[in-house]
Amino acid sequence: MLTRPETAARSEAVRLLKDFIAEHSFAPGDRLPAERELIGRLGMTRSSLRKALDSLEHEGVIWRHVGKGTFIAGQDDGMDIGLLSDIGHQITPVKMMRARQCIEAVIAREAAINASRQAVRKIIQIKDRAKAALSWEEYEAQDDLFHYAIAEATDNILLLALFDQLNKVRRAVAVNTVIRETTRPPEHHTSFEEHDRLCKAIEERDPKAAHDAMWQHISSVSARLFGEM
Repeated sequence: MLTRPETAARSEAVRLLKDFIAEHSFAPGDRLPAERELIGRLGMTRSSLRKALDSLEHEGVIWRHVGKGTFIAGQDDGMDIGLLSDIGHQITPVKMMRARQCIEAVIAREAAINASRQAVRKIIQIKDRAKAALSWEEYEAQDDLFHYAIAEATDNILLLALFDQLNKVRRAVAVNTVIRETTRPPEHHTSFEEHDRLCKAIEERDPKAAHDAMWQHISSVSARLFGEM
């Protein structure tokens, strides 16, 4: 199977960034240089760098704090990973979605209260990239980043950490039995409208609307994938 040019370019950018981190012995908690400096030192475009940063953030290698910079993520998750994996194999997909619903609805409410203008712009940009995705794989990657950006927008490191742990359990739950009937999300994919409502509530600083929009969104996703919760 041929690799799409943009996929190969993204992989190369990720490799360069990982090599840079390793060569300079960045440790957990260290802040990476600013984007402008990284662009010059790595010889890549701003777009390529941001895609690489998005990938490393998705992998848990880095985390970003609006207004403060990009940091190397902690490496003290060794014991937790085993525990979270065990939970992931014991919990049902429906119960996992119920946990997401309870926690992420509160996170959305806090995002509506605390999100900076930059954080709101980021959420909207990722939402638009998800809608433009050309494959389910690309959509799901952007959807993950969308939910992460909302957690990040709370400006609360504990809520972000809780979201990260929840996400690790989610990835451990076996949901690969879902059968897709199309190669990409259809134009009428219900999550698009649900994402729009979430963005609108957060942008308008409406905590209750954001809470309710996230609650309904996760309920809708769960119903599509696994039946009613």
